[in-house]
Amino acid sequence: MLNLRKAGRMYRAEGFVGGRRTRFSLGTRDADAARRLLNRIERALSEGADSLLWPELRGVLPPAPFAALATLVGWSEKVEKPAPTWAEMSAGFEFEMRQRIALAKLASSTANRYRMTVREFSTFLSEKKISMLKDISRPLVESFKVWRIDRITRRKNSRSATSVALDAAILHRAFSYALENEMVAKNPVRMEGKPGGQPTRGAQPFTGADLEKLRQHTGPDLLAFLLLRYTGFRGSDAVGLTWSEVRFEKREIIRLTQKRKRLVTVPIHVELLFALETEFARRNPLPTDRVLLLPDGRPFHRPKLYSRMLALGRRAGVPQANPHRFRDTLAVDLLCAGAGIYDVAQTLGDTVETVERHYAPFVPALRERVRRIMESGEGLEGTGTKPPRSTAKRLQVQ
Repeated sequence: MLNLRKAGRMYRAEGFVGGRRTRFSLGTRDADAARRLLNRIERALSEGADSLLWPELRGVLPPAPFAALATLVGWSEKVEKPAPTWAEMSAGFEFEMRQRIALAKLASSTANRYRMTVREFSTFLSEKKISMLKDISRPLVESFKVWRIDRITRRKNSRSATSVALDAAILHRAFSYALENEMVAKNPVRMEGKPGGQPTRGAQPFTGADLEKLRQHTGPDLLAFLLLRYTGFRGSDAVGLTWSEVRFEKREIIRLTQKRKRLVTVPIHVELLFALETEFARRNPLPTDRVLLLPDGRPFHRPKLYSRMLALGRRAGVPQANPHRFRDTLAVDLLCAGAGIYDVAQTLGDTVETVERHYAPFVPALRERVRRIMESGEGLEGTGTKPPRSTAKRLQVQ
């Protein structure tokens, strides 16, 4: 309870607050003003730290008594945080990616793909002169997709901008980070289906003629060609392969794949085995040394492998000879030779569902084999499936 007292020409408040005696100047000579101020002080004290009167009292009370009263009830001024920007969000997302890489929860190659999309979106926002997260809306993100498609399709061999679905998924993941950290109220990115889940696209294996042309023009890339051809490794696994993973005594390569973290065991084809033995004898490498080296002795990295395979394709007259087509080729080879889908999935370090969706429907040899089985006359009925001669004649007439 506080009472109003006059000390000289100024009014002051006296009494007990929180069990302690207090006395402080109200900073006014007017009795009515002092009385109204005292009422507001008592009301603020009764309402506690949630009272809306504290900002007002801060402007009229002397600093020392105001600080003492505010501390007593636990009130502190809420500092307005500046609105988050895209630059702050992307920096935080980058830090999270580095953490996940350190914890082996994210592959470096995947993080690099994330960074590429973030850079593209940053370029788009810069063109639009937008920097604040609150200004990034769903319509804006949809316009980014159109902008991105236009940029991709201007490039040679753009493959119809099929990577936009992946860009959308990456942006959705980035804004999920912002949502978790209360930087945005909702995720503005609409997914474009499952990345890579395109029913009209599948395996793109080389033909036998393509492989023969490539083999004739390998030159210094022979080992890389054979390794991709007979292991089906992704580019990241091919360039990361070390000699400790090549088991000459068992004629196997055992590797933990970088993308899916699956342990695969790939039998070494006789031609690849000869090339590996020759390279090992020539270099006498350490177990930790990389298998694939550039002509100047430096280890391969993924972009360099990609560019050298494309260059090999150009020399051989085989367009788009990217490393992944060798993976498609091995998968299709195995399926056509009678390997089961599970066996192919185990060899490639993939899922059965991926092999079924990505390879099996696009293998003409498999469909022809099914056709021959259906027309062989060896069904359960035992009478055959070939039409009677009379029916066959009628079909020929028609």
